[in-house]
Amino acid sequence: MTTPSFAPPTPPNLRIRWSNLPGLSLEKDPGLLAHWDRLNAARGDLPFLAGRAVCTALRTLGQGKERLLIGWHGADVVAMFMLLPQDRLRWQTFQPSQVPLGAWVAVRDLSLQDLARSLLRGPLGFCLGLSITQIDPEVAARMPDAPDNLHSDYIDTGWIDLVGSFDAYWSARGKNLRQNMRKQRVKLAADGVKLSLQALREHADMADAVARYGRMESAGWKAQHGTAIHPDNAQGRYYRELLEQASLNGEAVVYQYLFDERVVAMNLCLQRKGVLIVLKTTYDESIQSLSPAFLLREAELQELFAQGDIRRLEYFGRLMEWHSKWTEQKRTLYHLTQYRWPLLKRLAQARRRRADAAGDAVASDAKATPTTSPSQ
Repeated sequence: MTTPSFAPPTPPNLRIRWSNLPGLSLEKDPGLLAHWDRLNAARGDLPFLAGRAVCTALRTLGQGKERLLIGWHGADVVAMFMLLPQDRLRWQTFQPSQVPLGAWVAVRDLSLQDLARSLLRGPLGFCLGLSITQIDPEVAARMPDAPDNLHSDYIDTGWIDLVGSFDAYWSARGKNLRQNMRKQRVKLAADGVKLSLQALREHADMADAVARYGRMESAGWKAQHGTAIHPDNAQGRYYRELLEQASLNGEAVVYQYLFDERVVAMNLCLQRKGVLIVLKTTYDESIQSLSPAFLLREAELQELFAQGDIRRLEYFGRLMEWHSKWTEQKRTLYHLTQYRWPLLKRLAQARRRRADAAGDAVASDAKATPTTSPSQ
């Protein structure tokens, strides 16, 4: 494995020494990949944070400035962080919007706060602040704020535990959802439309599936905002490579729902050890009177309950109103900001209070200012 270049001594309460390497060193060194995957398995074992998945994100979505920080305790690698400089004095975890959580892994018994302090005072030079972004409390429990750090809410996210039968799960859903889905199926049957769900898992299917997903998404509102997947854009390449790589281990699945031979809704998913993660969902927005994405979700859940291999379905995205129709379960993902000194935290909080007060004043002035109608 690559010979590490060790950083200056770290605080005595956490006896870790760090090596600081280019981010893509992770892909070039099988030993580093093995360490990353071992540590990922210790906390969540998330397929989108597998070593090769992180490398795919670096190649397709990275800026080229990412650094791989490797924490050693004696001869053992106990933590690894993929970090990116925000400016000369601040760093944060590598966090493209397509990756649900910040890119770091560590043994279970190490405190994330202590790791952040050790990083900030060791291998990052004169660093004033370090942000660990989009943390799942099931991966690292949220701790009370300390004088030198701040935990802040990111988003609520939902999940579904697949226990018991689909019938029991479905009977617990709201009456409006159940009736709406039944009416849509009855209407489609009356129109002679054949409904089917397909699950694509083979490596050879992934490229076409992502391209098909991109064409559907590009025809909708996301194309107007420049956020749609396209085979030739960075996120299109990311999802294609991610799913192709995962399919080699049986961990990729693309669900698509069809009206006759027409694909009307799709989910791009990863699965590992009984957990299915829905990365992306799209549907044919030209269909106005029906809900293809809801029909897909109902059929998908029926199949998952029947098969019994998946015990939990995770969304990881922002909890929307429609999620509440399918689950009551939610948790809050959060950020951790570690400051070099407590004074910096106090200054940042004071600056934030002033900005909030200024924003409130602008909003108040806007409400108080009468609006005039244009001349007729």
